[in-house]
Amino acid sequence: MTVEHDPAQHMDSIYRVQRHIYDASRKYYLLGRDGLIDALQPMAGETVLEIGCGTGRNLICAAHRYPSAMFYGVDVSAAMLETAQASVEKAGLGHCIQFGQADAARLDTEALFGAASFDRVFVSYALSMIPPWREALAHAFAAVAPGGALYIVDFGEQEGLPQVFRAGLRAWLAKFSVEPRADLEDELRRLAAESGAALTFSRPFRDYACRAVLKRQAAA
Repeated sequence: MTVEHDPAQHMDSIYRVQRHIYDASRKYYLLGRDGLIDALQPMAGETVLEIGCGTGRNLICAAHRYPSAMFYGVDVSAAMLETAQASVEKAGLGHCIQFGQADAARLDTEALFGAASFDRVFVSYALSMIPPWREALAHAFAAVAPGGALYIVDFGEQEGLPQVFRAGLRAWLAKFSVEPRADLEDELRRLAAESGAALTFSRPFRDYACRAVLKRQAAA
């Protein structure tokens, strides 16, 4: 199988070296990640899953913020997970953060963690890197427990930004196989309509980013 058709190999090829400077270099333009973490608000004993957890940065921040919750992360890249596990151990958070390697478009959390659903699921700047992103989105929402919610932050269409900046950003993102999902809001509205979920969607920073929360109805 070629690298182009194997998601794990492709992501490893991009981040095998980049992972060592990922957090330091990305903090200036992955806008909205901390706001997403602020919005999670899990209660004591609740479970939180990040899809596309990368270096584990978001989960470590969330675990410090919500020490009574349990956290899980999945990523297709073994290299990224190696860095994530080392960071979690260094932070002394191995008791509350667990990782598993998986393709988000074929996610089986029961096999990975022995849990079919989670109180909070979030995806931060990952859907724009997953070619079958609709399948990944469907699996992410399927992993949300009744009464829980799916939180998303990712690149927007940058319609409110200068054209030169937008073109330069798109060209740079493409070097890392990143492509903003123009149809993300439409896909989320479809999922909401089909499931009776409540959707909130916004385009902050002049559409540099997009944010969404898709909340499931509580069990009857």
